[in-house]
Amino acid sequence: MRFKNKTALITGGGTGIGAAVARRIRLEGGNVTLVGRRPDPLHAVAEEIGATIVVADAADGASMKAAAVAVVEQFGRLDILVANAGGHGVGPTVSMSDETWDLATRLNLNTAFVSARETLPHLIESKGNIVVLASIAGLFAGPDAAGYVTMKHACIGLAKSLARDYGRLGVRTNTVCPGWVTTAMADEQMEFIMEKFKLKGIEEAYALVTKDVPLGCPATPEDVANAVCFLASAEAAMVNGAILTVDGGAGTVDLPTLAFT
Repeated sequence: MRFKNKTALITGGGTGIGAAVARRIRLEGGNVTLVGRRPDPLHAVAEEIGATIVVADAADGASMKAAAVAVVEQFGRLDILVANAGGHGVGPTVSMSDETWDLATRLNLNTAFVSARETLPHLIESKGNIVVLASIAGLFAGPDAAGYVTMKHACIGLAKSLARDYGRLGVRTNTVCPGWVTTAMADEQMEFIMEKFKLKGIEEAYALVTKDVPLGCPATPEDVANAVCFLASAEAAMVNGAILTVDGGAGTVDLPTLAFT
């Protein structure tokens, strides 16, 4: 019951990692409000676990300010922001349109910045904390993904700035960087891998993209939720500005030595 009498606001809370975090926090006694742009997934998760929802764009300042106020009015406090909303930003730089670049910025970076900005006054009051969901794409560069890679790097910089600026006010900020996770968004990318390599099923696609990962498999949303909930809990009371990877060891691999295996 690490989150008894605590209240969390989770952006992108209707699917994948956000939904898994919401389930875990509710299981451990916390109040949860889910924020997202699509009402149907939000309602489904909220009905399952007993959460409240706010249908809103996490990159919109007025909407996020209203969401934070609504949480405090309902529960009396706001203790945790999980800045999980994100999206794509892929394609070769030479052919990436301004619209695609702007969308990558809005979905990945603006959502984290705006949600942090609008919840910080309440988090300062409760001496709460923020967990930013980035990606190992924020530490390394994948092919033809400049928009996504750049914005996830920026999310890490944002989290470090928040940790630096608001730690003295009692607000911790940390970053979680997942590798491959079996979410709906990753499943879409596996469809591409299946077609490209003529694979029979999505399990084969995940096996292929994780063949050089030391643990040899993707994470589940629950694996990532475990890491998020640790950082959001009092168990991590002295953890501030940290980057926690949930990637099966992918970041430990020395790429030039792969030819020897």
